[in-house]
Amino acid sequence: MADSADVSCPLPSEQDNVEQAKGNSALDSSTFIPPVPLASPSIIIEFCDRCRWLHRATWVSTELFLTFPPPTLKAISIIPLNSEETGGRFRVWLNLEGSPPQLMWDRKIEGGFPELKGLKQRIRDHVQPGKSLGHSDKKSE
Repeated sequence: MADSADVSCPLPSEQDNVEQAKGNSALDSSTFIPPVPLASPSIIIEFCDRCRWLHRATWVSTELFLTFPPPTLKAISIIPLNSEETGGRFRVWLNLEGSPPQLMWDRKIEGGFPELKGLKQRIRDHVQPGKSLGHSDKKSE
């Protein structure tokens, strides 16, 4: 097994900082290119932070990325909300190019949190209609 020290993401060293001062743009934030907002297709998960649903939101996002890895889904955004108006909210939106985000799940409308099987099926029907979800798929009749 490889030593975990061999597989790391190092922080900039003092030498890197010296090189930056000499004109190396690798650490010059003015040369960074930000990600495109709302890359398509992408998912947005809104959740009530006061209800402590961060773990559920991250679990859902992980499951969606495992099922629909890039480039099928290009991004998943997790947005914590913390106001009276957004209390109890857990929504999953699908953003497709050329159309406004589509609501895939709302906890209050649906009467609870999404079962991953159903949520994956809804998203699949929009981003990869022919994709088999294996054991998470609908039974053919």
